[in-house]
Amino acid sequence: MPVCAAFMVPHPPMIVPAIGKGSENQIRETIDAYERVAEEIAELRPETIIITSPHSIMYADYFHISPKKKAEGSFDRFNASQVKFSEEYDSELVDKICELSGREDFPAGTLGERDPRLDHGTMVPLWFIRKHYKEGKIVRIGLSGLPLTDHYRLGMIINETVEELDRKVVIVASGDLSHKLQTYGPYGFAKEGPLYDERIMDVCSRAAFGELFDFDEDFCDKAAECGHRSFVIMAGAFDGKKVRSEKLSHQDVTGVGYGICTFYPEGNDEERHFLERREKETVRELEVKNSNSDAYVKLARKAVEEYVIKRKHLKVSDDLPEEMLKRRAGTFVSLHKDGQLRGCIGTIMATQDNIAQEIIQNAISACSRDPRFSPVKEKELKYLEISVDVLGEIEDVSGPEELDVKRYGVIVTKGSRRGLLLPDLDGVDSVEEQIEIAKRKAGIRENEDVELQRFEVIRHY
Repeated sequence: MPVCAAFMVPHPPMIVPAIGKGSENQIRETIDAYERVAEEIAELRPETIIITSPHSIMYADYFHISPKKKAEGSFDRFNASQVKFSEEYDSELVDKICELSGREDFPAGTLGERDPRLDHGTMVPLWFIRKHYKEGKIVRIGLSGLPLTDHYRLGMIINETVEELDRKVVIVASGDLSHKLQTYGPYGFAKEGPLYDERIMDVCSRAAFGELFDFDEDFCDKAAECGHRSFVIMAGAFDGKKVRSEKLSHQDVTGVGYGICTFYPEGNDEERHFLERREKETVRELEVKNSNSDAYVKLARKAVEEYVIKRKHLKVSDDLPEEMLKRRAGTFVSLHKDGQLRGCIGTIMATQDNIAQEIIQNAISACSRDPRFSPVKEKELKYLEISVDVLGEIEDVSGPEELDVKRYGVIVTKGSRRGLLLPDLDGVDSVEEQIEIAKRKAGIRENEDVELQRFEVIRHY
């Protein structure tokens, strides 16, 4: 039996009367839609309710699934400690998800639990559900910093698990929409906010799940959305299925978007294998791009492939352009996968005999030694997009007014601490942001004075 239904819901704590104390009435449309969701779940009588929550434990490169037999929680953080929950986990289902994830070498499991208490992204949906349906165990799953394609794949693994166990399961995809919809809201306004809400509600109302991949990470960040990855996991559970969807409500009166939709599978549909289609399109596009890339990028790609597949360091060949063999310079090699950074390592000054050797060393480090990411696996190679930056001369500057976020990279220095940020990066739109990020990378506090330097790069794609 596949997942029998799914529900896209928000999780504003103020929707609970003990917290809202009357203010919840301004989102009455959302409350009424939530009650309908809870009633539909009660009618389905699921054995297990899987809740994906942005406020559960989250790792950059791993999906955390809550372990143990049960968990408790309350709204004490919101001054309503009297509203309590005690839930039993479906340990058998959790174990099976972990087993299938391990079989597919997929990064999901029960390791690394930091706080066993239920989070509000889980408890708000349960507050509505448990008013109408007291039965059924739960499974709580966090999101990750991995690409959207991996979130969708987790949904596919969840459905495969449900089918193997023949369990009657519903998924509750918990997540608010944009947090930047109104100037009077707690997070202010950004033009991307209303655009995100309009797009996500349109996509979900049509169950056009393949379009969920088209939401650019920078766009989502500027919109300050909360639940997109949660919705993508849910969508993955319906891969290859025709889905009947219905939009129940959408409100933005508090400055935060609250959207509710329902989804019911209605048989198989071979045209709706969205991840497979997405990956084929990505590979085709990258094959064309790789064939047109220059010698710098081709060398970096070859170095990555040689190391990942054979664990060998590529040798410099004599047929490279003269500049790569005779000039010395610092270089940065950046790896991206599905629009997200997958590794980036570089050198400010030359450390090798020539640019070619510099690229090889940094390419190997980017795919295997970037502390922010796990090492690149062979199965990922065909999805990698690679760029190479060759640094120019480093110049001292007297202040931010001599910087240009699009033209110059920046180096910030405070004593022995030093941070660098390349120019013209997606999502970095001002010199102030550029300096702030470089400071964070160096462990320099925001209010500390720093020495500034700039440099230009030649970027090779």
